[in-house]
This record gives sequence, C-alpha cells and structure tokens, in this order.
Amino acid sequence: MSLSRRYFLQLTTACLLAPVKVSARVTTTPALTTGCASGEVSAEGAIIWTRADSPSRLWVDVDSSESFSSAMRFRGSAGIKENDFNTHCLINGLRPGQRWFYRAQCESLEHPGVFSNSLTGQFKTAPVDRAPIRFCWSGDTAGQGYGIDPDRGGMRTYQTMLRHRPDFFVHSGDHIYADSPVQATLSLDDGSVWKNLVTAGKDHVAQTVQDFRENYYYNYLDTHYRQFHANVPLYQQWDDHDVHNDWYPGEVLGDDRYQTKSASLLAVRSRQALFDCNPIRKAGSTSEQIYRQISYGPMLDLFFLDLRSYRGANSSNQQTHRAHDTDYMGMTQLEWLKTSLSKSTATWKIICSDMPLGLVVKKWGTDLAENPANSSGPPAGREFELAELFAFIKANKIRNVHFITADVHYCGSYYYNPEVADFKNFSPFWEFVSGPIHAGTFGPNKLDNTFGPKQKFIGIPENMKPNRPPSDGYQFFGQIDIDPNSQALTVSHYNVGDELLWQKSLLPDS
Repeated sequence: MSLSRRYFLQLTTACLLAPVKVSARVTTTPALTTGCASGEVSAEGAIIWTRADSPSRLWVDVDSSESFSSAMRFRGSAGIKENDFNTHCLINGLRPGQRWFYRAQCESLEHPGVFSNSLTGQFKTAPVDRAPIRFCWSGDTAGQGYGIDPDRGGMRTYQTMLRHRPDFFVHSGDHIYADSPVQATLSLDDGSVWKNLVTAGKDHVAQTVQDFRENYYYNYLDTHYRQFHANVPLYQQWDDHDVHNDWYPGEVLGDDRYQTKSASLLAVRSRQALFDCNPIRKAGSTSEQIYRQISYGPMLDLFFLDLRSYRGANSSNQQTHRAHDTDYMGMTQLEWLKTSLSKSTATWKIICSDMPLGLVVKKWGTDLAENPANSSGPPAGREFELAELFAFIKANKIRNVHFITADVHYCGSYYYNPEVADFKNFSPFWEFVSGPIHAGTFGPNKLDNTFGPKQKFIGIPENMKPNRPPSDGYQFFGQIDIDPNSQALTVSHYNVGDELLWQKSLLPDS
C-alpha cells in the first residue's frame, strides 16, 4: 500500500516527538535512617539491629579491629514494608570475652548490588571464665511528656552511662512511653520552658503497630541515646507504659484518647514493635515470650521477668486465697523461674524485675495495686507467688539471689530481712531500684512489711515535689561490678551528673 507524502511526514514527526524509553537500570540507594544497636550478647555473639528506608537485606561485618581488615560477614534478615524495613542479624561463632566491632549495611532487594551507607558500633561477648563484669541498669525513657530538648542537652543520662563503659545495659522497662505524647513545650515550676523535639509519630498515643514503632524511632533522634545503643549491648524488659499505663490482660480502657479500647490488642501490637525495633531474641517456644535467662559467664546469671502478660486484673490485692485473679508471674513463668534458679551454677543470680517487690505501687488516685505489695501482714493477693518463690529458694539452699528493678522513678536500696518480716520463711536478700533515665522523678513509695524491706539508701530529697523534670538532675542509673578474684559484687548508684551516691559490696555466700 502506497503512503502519501503528507501522511509520511506526519508519521515521521510523530515518531520524532514521541518520548524515548531507555532500559537503563535505576540505582536507588537504600539508606539507614534510624541508628543501630546490639543486644542479647552471648559468649559467641549478639543480635544486631538497624533500619533502612526501602526493601533491603542487612549485612554485618564483624572484626576484633576497628579497621575491619579481617572482617567476617554475616547475612541478616530482610527489611520490607510489612516490618517497616527493620532488620536483624544473628552474629555467632565469635571468641568469648572479647570486644568486637561491627559495621552494618543494607543491600537493596530491588536493585541487588546497591548498598546503603554503613553504621558502626561495638559489643563485648560474654566470658566463659572468671573475668571482670560491669553492667548498668535503669528504666523509664521519655516519660511524663519530657522528650528530647536539644537546648538542655537531650537525654544526658545515656551520655553519663556510656562514660562508664559497661559490658551491657539492662533496660528494666518503659523503654517507650506509648501513652504519653510529647508536646512542643512544657512550662516548668521555675518559670522556664521545656522545648521538645516533636515528630508526627510521637504527638499522639500509640494504637497501631506503626505508632508503637515510631515511639522507638523517636528516642533514636537523641544523639546520646543513639551513641549509647551503638556501643553498649542491650537486654530489654517490657512494662506498662510500653503499652498503656497500669494495663493488664483483658482490660477495657476508659481512656477517651483511644479508639482501640482493648489493652490486650494494644499489647499484641506493642509486642510486635518491641521485636521489630530492638536487638532482642525471641525466647522459648512462642513468638510472644519475653521472660528468659541469660548466662553471662560462671559468675552471673540474669533472669528477666515479664510481669505484664500473665497477671490477673488489678484489684485491691487483698485476696486471702490463691486463684487466677492473684496471678502476677503466672504459674508457667513461676515454675520456669524456680527451675532455672535451682539449675543455675552461677555465683550470682540476679532477677531483673520490671516492678519492685515491697514498695507499694498503686494506680494513681485509687486503691488498685500494680505490684504485689498491698499492706503489712501475711501474704495476700499477688504476694502468694512471691512467698512460694522465696520459700523455694530457701528450701533448696539457692545462694546469692538478689533483685534489680526500676518503675518507681527514683533510686534506692532495700534489704529484705525475715527477722523483721511478717512472713519469715525466706533467706535475706537485696532489692536495688534505679531510674528514671529520662522522665519525671517521683517518690518515695511506702513499704509493705510482709517480706520485711528496710530502706538503706534513697537518692531523692525528703518531701520532694512529684514529677521533677530531668533538668532538676534527679535522673539515675545503677551499676554492678563483679570482681573475678574475690567474686565480690559491688552495687553503685549514680545520678545524671555522674556523682556516686551510694555503694555496697557483697561477698558471695558459699
């Protein structure tokens, strides 16, 4: 078929003006946007966490030298939209008791061979022989609306703890305040103004999985927090504000800020964010278990409790008979703890509790008990579980068991003595309380004499006005050092200004 000259010119012009499709490869580079952290250290490795901004896979180089000249490369998990591009990598096969440097980098899943920027950090593997041990613990980050105020130096307690170069850090709970949004400004008693860094993910209460994730990301905006977590391995617990204040399974919230009223549903979403956004290893046979034992060489075993997931409803806690409504640890966790303690051969057995034992903690303005303590007298309510645990420890002659905790927003040391207690079938022990890291300061709490706690130290002034801002200086962390020769355990309390407030050395009972 012949073409007219006019049609040929029209066709030629159309082809020249048509857009040209070039089959060139798009090289969109992923970026690590939040930070990096290590956690769950063992004698041979750790978990590394970071987060990218697009579908990618984590790769981690590990070396005993900062030059990474002889680095070992480990393949991590994939970060995809469904997990908000959070990635994890299990590091194993390392030598124990040694400092290791890591370099995290993500490779694009859409464009293999294209790599992100890298982030670096370090961790120390647990020893297998006697060696010096130092760790810190505290709790409560970004609480009571006190977020990141750059003009006041940010979250300075993390900077202070980093100076101590701990082998690891135990966060005793309330790592986020999912129920406590931050506002742009807070007016303080002295007439000054607290000026928060505010993000879209932290200006409302958390209800979706992504809301809870954004609370973790917010903390990484602080330079001190970010540097600390890159360089100090983390063991993490879970408490109420990680979901909602004073929550318990089955609770229906009366909080008008929430469209999701089921505390149990919020807890599932919060737990998902906990595992997505932290270097935490899933424990036990289910994906939900948080309680776990960590063996850190021959001198130290740590037992991490979960006092939220298995409790009965909060009540006045005065029940005279044990039943489901008096659950605190719950039967399965309690039996796990008793068995684990009896099998432990470590010199020191430290139970990491997300709530104190004998300090009375009640829901604000009510008579509803949050922890076992209720009033003096024989065990009642949630105290039944503690009485069973303490009697078991004594009967089985399990030595050197002590507790560390946070939650009450001040620091103190308490000696539990059966000679002065209402319940006497237990061996003496210590409970050491620290915090907050970066939140309002409260206290002190009343004592319940059921197990005979006596206050040996408190880090706040008498008659302190409640909810002191971080700028007042009443931010605290505890430190434990174990000497490899004498095996003495030394507990120290410090404040944000790095002042040593109190110290106690304990020799092991043989």
